[in-house]
Amino acid sequence: MLPATSKLCAAISYRHLRNMTGLRRQAAVTISQELSKLACRSPGPGAWITQVRRRSSLLSSRLEEKPFSEMEMSYIKQGEEALQKSLSILEDLEGWKTETEVRNGDKVLSKVLPDVGKVFRLEVVVDQPLDTVYSELVDRMEQMGDWNPNVQEVKILQKIGKDTVITHEKAAAAPGNIVGPRDFVSVRCARRRGSTCVLAGMATKYGAMPEQEGFVRAENGPTCMILRPLPGRPSQTKLTWLLSIDLKGWLPKTIINQVLSQTQVDFANHLRKRLARAVAV
Repeated sequence: MLPATSKLCAAISYRHLRNMTGLRRQAAVTISQELSKLACRSPGPGAWITQVRRRSSLLSSRLEEKPFSEMEMSYIKQGEEALQKSLSILEDLEGWKTETEVRNGDKVLSKVLPDVGKVFRLEVVVDQPLDTVYSELVDRMEQMGDWNPNVQEVKILQKIGKDTVITHEKAAAAPGNIVGPRDFVSVRCARRRGSTCVLAGMATKYGAMPEQEGFVRAENGPTCMILRPLPGRPSQTKLTWLLSIDLKGWLPKTIINQVLSQTQVDFANHLRKRLARAVAV
């Protein structure tokens, strides 16, 4: 289960380039250039997206605090790309079609993107403050299998700095084995700036976690969750979840669409129950 504006990243990194080794200097410049390109592709972002991009400077801080290997820098960059791509998709409000709408206001929308395929967007309001929701989804990520029946296991394989992790997730078999067991290896990053939190990720390769017997290695991303306090109601949190998954294997699109949209609706319900139990205790 998110990064910096190119200008801020470049400005802060520049002061430290003279003290970096060749590899770290090259990596910092490359990331700054890539983020500059990505930031220019999608004009007119919403205020909360602008806030995340404008105020995030953690990448440069991490480079100064601790040297990273070339592979670790690659994972950090992948997390940054996942965040930027996800925000670009979410800020474009054109072309979304309603897949599912529940009486309590939960809604799943979808659209087809030329370079990504079909993506799904969940919009819900959770009756818990942002800090509580954030802690459950980030700090207790590995406990998700305890409360979400669609998840068998989430395991953190490696932590990189303060905000980037490599995870292995096993999805629980769908009822009737329509889809079959899938697993995922993902790079995830978490960004929190002001009253906005972004949790982004995408599929990655990790040598220590090859394909597992009995599972189809599916791929996700770009995907992200946005957490914001509901305007005027700080005790409630608006959650937006962008889901993009390639389940692999031969599966009819109608089944895939049904499974993914229902998975998002189910997730919201399970999350509410989990948070309610935690607060009660």
